[in-house]
Amino acid sequence: MRKSPAAKAWTRCAASGVAAVIALSAGLSGCSLPAPSPEKSARPVAAAAVAAGSQGAPGNPVGVAAGARVLNPANGRLEAVVPEISRTVLLIGDSQSEPLDGWPRLGLAAAGYKVYFCGRGGTGFVSSNGATGNYIDALLRGDWLLPSGTPALIVIQGGGNDAAGAASDSQIAANAERLIAELRERYPGTRMAMIGTLARGEAHGGGRRTEVDALLGSVAASHALPFVSVGDWLTRYGLVKDLADTVHMNPAGRQKLGTLLEDRLHDLGLDRKPTADQQPLRASGTMDDGPGQD
Repeated sequence: MRKSPAAKAWTRCAASGVAAVIALSAGLSGCSLPAPSPEKSARPVAAAAVAAGSQGAPGNPVGVAAGARVLNPANGRLEAVVPEISRTVLLIGDSQSEPLDGWPRLGLAAAGYKVYFCGRGGTGFVSSNGATGNYIDALLRGDWLLPSGTPALIVIQGGGNDAAGAASDSQIAANAERLIAELRERYPGTRMAMIGTLARGEAHGGGRRTEVDALLGSVAASHALPFVSVGDWLTRYGLVKDLADTVHMNPAGRQKLGTLLEDRLHDLGLDRKPTADQQPLRASGTMDDGPGQD
């Protein structure tokens, strides 16, 4: 059986004891990195190598520019080099998180984190969107890349597309379990939390979205993960008027939800003290996939 280029590169790495470094393309699907400068883009890092054991803090290779991919010798997967990874939250989510001013990003940034986003509108624990698989498939296939090193926090958000796509409780829970297990294996000891499915609440027509929010809360509880239930936030906080469509918020609504999330993160002890020079790490060029998809 023929090996893929990535598999061949891994074989060479394992044999020589070095980690391959490959240039990160500007169009990386579904993951957020700062755009490389023209000068750096003109000199890609492709085929460069880093001596085994040469690591940055914590775990990033020394001398490798942000915006590069590195092959992790521990698991044979490509990962993205992210600046200041120890101040960064890895956010996995759907189109609620994807925009630059998505409310999960705003809340996490206000809570003191830089934000590295992996995901796409239309995806979820079970739902996929074209070439981008559901969360666990996208991770395992490399549809988007996890960051190298150790992030300060991992947050998984979503469930709306699974609710719209008629995914069963067992499918959602099983894939959520797989995702949590994979992330814990990749980032042992890193704090992890979950954000549920934005909805109107059981008594106000929240329907399947509110049910999925409760289901994800049960999954989080079974793993002792902090959980932010948002399955009734639209009505609890009077935000139905700030909907841009049936499921997405207008800019004012995103700001309000971001502030609510910041407060909840503080209550859960998940915020961090920002430093004076800290600015949130945001994606460029990511957009909602359109009305009706999370």
